[in-house]
Amino acid sequence: MAISFTFSDEQQMVADTIYRWASTWLEPQMEELDEKDEFPPDFFKQLGELGMVGITIPEQYEGAGLGYTEACICTENLARISNALSMTWGAHLILCADNIKRNANDALRAKYLPGLANGTQIGCLGITEPGAGSDAMSMRTTAKLDGDHWIINGSKTFITNAPPGQTLLFYAKTAPELGPKGISAFIMEIDPSPPGYDCQKIRKFGMRTSPTGLLSFDDVRIPKENLVGELNKGVAILTGGLTTERITLSGCAIGSIRAALELSLKYAQERVQFGKPIAAQQMIQEKLANMYVGYETARLLMYSAASYVDSLTDKRGGKGTTLDIKAAASLLYAGETSVKATLDGIQIHGGYGYCLEYPIQRHFRDTKLWDIGAGTSEVRRIIISRELLAGTKWV
Repeated sequence: MAISFTFSDEQQMVADTIYRWASTWLEPQMEELDEKDEFPPDFFKQLGELGMVGITIPEQYEGAGLGYTEACICTENLARISNALSMTWGAHLILCADNIKRNANDALRAKYLPGLANGTQIGCLGITEPGAGSDAMSMRTTAKLDGDHWIINGSKTFITNAPPGQTLLFYAKTAPELGPKGISAFIMEIDPSPPGYDCQKIRKFGMRTSPTGLLSFDDVRIPKENLVGELNKGVAILTGGLTTERITLSGCAIGSIRAALELSLKYAQERVQFGKPIAAQQMIQEKLANMYVGYETARLLMYSAASYVDSLTDKRGGKGTTLDIKAAASLLYAGETSVKATLDGIQIHGGYGYCLEYPIQRHFRDTKLWDIGAGTSEVRRIIISRELLAGTKWV
């Protein structure tokens, strides 16, 4: 059996292109952007000019027509410079645009995908609510049909890209009495803000350059045709999207693991104490070795899962699928490993690691989200054990 873990020439070109751009255009701004909690307004425009926004979107909609493996390459290499903006990119493409690609009708695809794929529009996804986090099915936002429009009432929170975004894919109860079987998916245009819509920016200690919003809907009207998929069939869209989200966004955590290792290697070889570089100390060497092993293992989990989903004709995940267990395992390991690696990186940097001008602390603050976002570590373990106990195929 021949197994290859090397990128194709095209995949390597994607990795080199996006990392080169991030290193030259993005990195010089990051300290100031993080301190001010500002999103670089030309972020998507710049990436759009490189053809690096609509990676998984078909060419007919101005995308690159590539797979989730290439999407993971992008999140990993963006996150080596900025975990936060890698998440912004992933939320735009995978959570919003890719879900529209997979589930919307031709008219909605033609209307929304080109702008999302070329970077002239910014997308976001609305699932979480103030009272519905891990228990997403308990959402209370409603959509009621009134003639040719849906009337939306409720709220969403922790919505990545909402403050600067134009296109919101979100979920609401269309038949509340049916519980999870009464959820539907919709598209809403949020820039300019429709009457009754409000977005408040959320302040965070990490992911500061990635804008996050609290959304409120008070009798917001959207066109009847903006229903995505079938009425009351939104749960399948939601759970199917979570699997590709968890796989692709694993790259955000993995990019920070690599950054922690690269930054720590450099610092440990340059920092001299007791007459020799601290890299000569065995306890420092142990931390560096653990970072490397964690990085390589997390990458194998992520790219294995990405390759698996790319091989499938039906890419929907959800309960009872091998894809669900692979996706949960990928982000579980990447998230927890990235927190440990960046903490070890701060320890290696000593007092300097606690200073804001050293990027290692930013990687720690950013990567802590990956114990929480896209389903907490605890939820991911529940998913994995549920599928193992149910006899779901896992190898």
